[in-house]
Amino acid sequence: MSILVEIWKFFTTYILRQAPYMVGFLTLIGYCLMGKKWYETLSGTIKAIVGFLILNAGSGGLTSNFRPILAGLRERFNLNAAVIDPYYGQNAVEAGVEEVFGKGFSQALTLLLIAFIVNILLVRFNKITKCRSLFTTGHVQVQQAATAYWLILFALPALRDNDMTLFIVMAVILGSYWAVGSNLTVKPMQELTDGAGFAIAHQQMFGIRLAYIVADKFFGTDGGKKKREVKKVGEMEVPGFFSIFNENMVCTAILMTVFFGIIMMVIGKDFFVENGSMKVDSFGFYIINTSLQFAVYLAILQLGVRTFVTELTASFQGIADKLLPASVPGVDCAVCYGFGDSNAVTFGFLAGLTGQIVAILALIVMGSPTIIICGFVPVFFDNATIGLVANEKGGLKACLIIPFLSGLIQVFGAAFISGWVGLANYGGYLGMFDWDTVWPCFTVLMHYLGYVGIAIVVVILFALPQLEYRQDPEGYFLITEDYEAYKEHIAKKNA
Repeated sequence: MSILVEIWKFFTTYILRQAPYMVGFLTLIGYCLMGKKWYETLSGTIKAIVGFLILNAGSGGLTSNFRPILAGLRERFNLNAAVIDPYYGQNAVEAGVEEVFGKGFSQALTLLLIAFIVNILLVRFNKITKCRSLFTTGHVQVQQAATAYWLILFALPALRDNDMTLFIVMAVILGSYWAVGSNLTVKPMQELTDGAGFAIAHQQMFGIRLAYIVADKFFGTDGGKKKREVKKVGEMEVPGFFSIFNENMVCTAILMTVFFGIIMMVIGKDFFVENGSMKVDSFGFYIINTSLQFAVYLAILQLGVRTFVTELTASFQGIADKLLPASVPGVDCAVCYGFGDSNAVTFGFLAGLTGQIVAILALIVMGSPTIIICGFVPVFFDNATIGLVANEKGGLKACLIIPFLSGLIQVFGAAFISGWVGLANYGGYLGMFDWDTVWPCFTVLMHYLGYVGIAIVVVILFALPQLEYRQDPEGYFLITEDYEAYKEHIAKKNA
């Protein structure tokens, strides 16, 4: 029995909570179920793990490159503020949950395991639940479990002394959010990637679907009902040297150098020398080198995507056929950056960052008790993803306007919820789109309506895939089972 306990501890610590190895494990299981030869299975599993590690290297480099600039902004303007960043948010929960609620952080990880089982069951019985996507991004699950743990403890004080009921309520809500949220991204991702066979399991799943709808309705062709010219980022007609912006790497390097160069000059050389991040004499060279690193890490990130996404989606077919029929894996939002118009990633990020800066200035002017400092993870990964989807459906205007609005929402929503529930006192909040919109609404409902609020939240989550299914019963599962047949179905439907 003790051996089984140790095996389970190893699995939860080094597989379930480590996204690269969770993806590798799923790839291994999928290829085994498909009956692949051992060396093909080993090769595919290694490529999936290494590809995700490359993705992490790119994501981590982007984050670490931005943090000295973030710290400089905080010190330069002497702001007592909460940083909206998943890692800052997780650290805030770890630092305050015992002090505020008398609970240990380890219970948040127990919540993660139970919620993941709920996600699996909802996908397994998808003919009833209509949920088609399994949430596989372990690092995101840890961050979300931590924040959900705090929000639900705050909203439902009556459950703090009843761990069993608390875990059941938390697991059903969080597990349903994972299943329903990632399910909402199936259609946008299948259309963006021409049937690559994955959904997004990240922090802006409702935001992706909202951007998809708004971009199509107000900037695109409204499902083919309206004749409207849609000019995408990649179709911009630019004279002369402006055509260099059609190259993703060059576009990113130039825009980052201009944008972050201005910010770093405002912060000043002394700060970067004092904190040890500047190790050269020339401040100008340091600014250029730091800015160009963003283009480097973005290229690394995209290489990681190309390396592992093929293996995961191919192997997941084995899981879908044997265990989870008509389903797709929910993966990190960065996976979609290898598809669509790559420059939309940069434009979406910059539009979202502009929105965040405008909102932060508004908070300062209004004398808000909670001031937000933008973190790189929400401002990049939320708005780049939303911009990519918006550009695909609504073109350049949608790619600029929708992420800008997203940036406003991220700051205002985070300022409200982090200040209200007390997480701002510990310096951070998760701060990504769904957690500035959907989860504050959930928290308000549960806090003021108690068990009725819980019931309303669960009903809303369970109803969303049912409503989507009713819009196109014939094509709903076809889009994940046979995308070419789905496109023929849509063509006939439109005709």
